[in-house]
Amino acid sequence: MSCSEAAPFFEAHPAIAQALQLLNDVGLGYLTIGQPSPTLSGGEAQRIKLVTELVKVRENKAGVQMSPPTLYVLDEPTVGLHMNDVEKLIAVLHRLVNAGHTVVVIEHDLDLIAQADWVIDMGPEAGIGGGQLVAQGSPQDLAKAKGKKAGHTATALAQFYTSRT
Repeated sequence: MSCSEAAPFFEAHPAIAQALQLLNDVGLGYLTIGQPSPTLSGGEAQRIKLVTELVKVRENKAGVQMSPPTLYVLDEPTVGLHMNDVEKLIAVLHRLVNAGHTVVVIEHDLDLIAQADWVIDMGPEAGIGGGQLVAQGSPQDLAKAKGKKAGHTATALAQFYTSRT
């Protein structure tokens, strides 16, 4: 049974129901209950770890974060995700930030990059052609950059924003 199929069966068990809902929220509702961890991709494993952390996030009745601020570092968490699941993941990452945590994401997905508070573009190319700071700033500011200073990410963001208007 998939996690999304199992969710209704565990409505009477809040802790289990919350974990299953979080798995759905990060785009992992298709995983089966009891699926062995060696069968998971790296991105799936990262999102399961994210769910594990989200289960720990608690608020008091006034909506104040009760767990200590945490730094989360994710490496390409959108790999293999459908666009709808990327949106779900972005919403979950916003929940973490809104709860006072810091999220650092190494990513190439423009939907996620466009939602960032701050982008650090490393390059100018991959591998031995990279490793230098090309640009940094809000996604909107990077998209406005012109010329050589723009870099690949800024150019892609400019095209991304143009296609959305």
